[in-house]
Amino acid sequence: MASGLGVALFSSAVFGLSGSFAKALLETGWSTGAAVTMRLTGAALILAIPALLALRGRWHQLRDNWLTIVLFGLVGVAACQLFYFNAVARLSVGVALLLEYLAPVLIVLWLWAASRKRPRALTLGGTMLSLAGLVLVLDLTGAVKVDPVGVLWGIAAAVCLAMYFFITAKENDTLPPIVLASGGLMVGAAVMWLTGATGLLPMAFSTADTRLGPWVTPWWVSLAGLVLLATVLAYVSGIVAARALGSKVASFVSLTEVLFAVVWAWLLLGELPGAIQLLGGVLIVGGVILVRLDELRAPATRAGASAGGSGGAAAASRAPSPLEHANDVEPVP
Repeated sequence: MASGLGVALFSSAVFGLSGSFAKALLETGWSTGAAVTMRLTGAALILAIPALLALRGRWHQLRDNWLTIVLFGLVGVAACQLFYFNAVARLSVGVALLLEYLAPVLIVLWLWAASRKRPRALTLGGTMLSLAGLVLVLDLTGAVKVDPVGVLWGIAAAVCLAMYFFITAKENDTLPPIVLASGGLMVGAAVMWLTGATGLLPMAFSTADTRLGPWVTPWWVSLAGLVLLATVLAYVSGIVAARALGSKVASFVSLTEVLFAVVWAWLLLGELPGAIQLLGGVLIVGGVILVRLDELRAPATRAGASAGGSGGAAAASRAPSPLEHANDVEPVP
C-alpha cells in the first residue's frame, strides 16, 4: 500500500507537468494542434512495444474492443487534450486544469437530469461545493481578468473527460490497460495528423528556445518532457499504481495532480492563480473529493443492504450507476 501510494503520487506529479511543458511550447509559436499531435505520436510509438507484449498475439482483443479504443482515442485523448491545451493557451495552467476536473460534477448533474433521481447527500453537497468553487475560480467581480474563450475551452475539456468516463466505465477484463492507452493514443494521433493535413486544424511548429523557470532550453527539451515524462512515464506509473492500490483508490489519489500542476506552473512558468482563485480551487477539489468518497462508500452501502432481507437483495441486484465506476478510469490531462 505504501509503495503503491508513492507511485500514485509520482504519477500525479509527472502528469501535472503536461500543462507547463505545453505552454512553454505554445509561447514560442507552436499551435495547440501541433503540440497535441507530437505528444500523442511520440507516446504512441513508445508505448506500442509494451502494448504488443501485453497482447501476446491475442489480436481478437483488439477486434472485440475496437469501438471502445476508437471512442477513447477520439474523445478521451485527442479532443480532451486539444481542448485542455487551448485552455492553457489562454488561462493559467492551474485554472485550466481545475475547469477540466469539473468532469465528475458534470457526471452527477447529467445522471440527475437523466434519471430524475436526486443524488445522495454527500454527492449533492460535493457538487454544490464544486460549483461554488467554480464561481470563485472565474473571479467574475475581481481584479483578475479571466479569458472567457479559455473558460469555454476548459469546460469543453471537462465535457470530454466526462464522456470519457462514461465510455470506459464498463468493466472490461479482456483488454489490458496499456493496450487501451496505446491504442487510444494511436487513434488520437492519426486523427490529429489527418485534420492537420486537410487544413481543418492549424499546425504550427517552432524551433525557438523555450523557457522553463530560470533555464532557456532547446525546443526539444520541452517536447521530450511532454512526451516522456508527462505522458509515457505518467501512464506507466499510473497503471502500476492502479494495480497496487486498486483503480478507485489510485484515481482518488490522482486528484493531487491539480496541486502538482499549480506548483509546476509556479516554478517553471512563474504563474500562480490569485488568492480568490486558489480558494475556489480548494472548493472544487474538496467537492470532487466528497463525490468520490460517496462513490467509494457505495459498494459498502449495497453490501449492507444485501444483508437486510429481500429489500436489500433487490437493492443489491440493481444495476450500478455509471457514476459508481467514474473512479475506475484515469484521465489524460
